[in-house]
This record gives sequence, C-alpha cells and structure tokens, in this order.
Amino acid sequence: MNELKSRERSNAAINHPTRVLVVDDGITMRLFYRTVLEAAGFEVEEATNGVEGYEKVLTQTFDLMIVDINMPKMDGYSMMKAVRAEPSVRMIPTIMVSTQSHPADVTKAFEAGANYYLVKPVPPEELAEAARLISGRAEQ
Repeated sequence: MNELKSRERSNAAINHPTRVLVVDDGITMRLFYRTVLEAAGFEVEEATNGVEGYEKVLTQTFDLMIVDINMPKMDGYSMMKAVRAEPSVRMIPTIMVSTQSHPADVTKAFEAGANYYLVKPVPPEELAEAARLISGRAEQ
C-alpha cells in the first residue's frame, strides 16, 4: 500500500504543471511573461516587487522564478540574495531578466544567485525555451 501511494505521489509530481513565480514591477511585462509561459504549459503566479516575491516564495511552492532586477521596495539582486539565504527555498532555479546587458550586470546577477540571465526584450520562444531548460521541464 505504501509503495502505491509513493508511486502516485511521484506521478503527481511528474505530471503537475510547472509553477513559475514572475516578479516584475511592470504590468505589461508580467502580462507578456504570463501569456508566453501559460501558452508553453506553465502555471504562473505574479509579484509586483521583490518584497512581494520573497513573501510568495516563502509561502507557496514554485519550480522556477523569473525575476526583474530594477524594482521598487526590493530589487531583484536583494530578493535573490534573500532567497538564496533561506534553506527551504534556496534551490529554486531562477532566471533574472533586465534591460542591462553589460557583462558586469550579468556577473552581479549570477553572484546574487541567478541560474540564467536574459536581456529585455526577450523573444517569446527564447523565454519559453529558457524556462523549460532551467526548470528541468524540457518536455513541456
């Protein structure tokens, strides 16, 4: 009986939609991310700044985060550092997105804890492919 329950939990974990937390202060950008990611089979939750994003990541379960850098209240770098310092959520893969394309900006994002970096404007197919690869759900 325990083996059957364990197998059911494993199948549920494999078959559940990949949950993505999008953290961006721009409503247009959040709508873009939601549209692209939902079309690619992801379930999307939104946050409007780093504080809200950090609170959501501590209270909900996510398979991936997409985090803007320049936001009010708490920027993406600070949010990432806070997430990476929290043992219960530190392993959530994260894509940081910004209009900043200088190599120093990319380095700073990786030092804060990003797993991948994209420069806005991000083509929809590139966003979907990066989300699939970074979340480990390439088959979606």
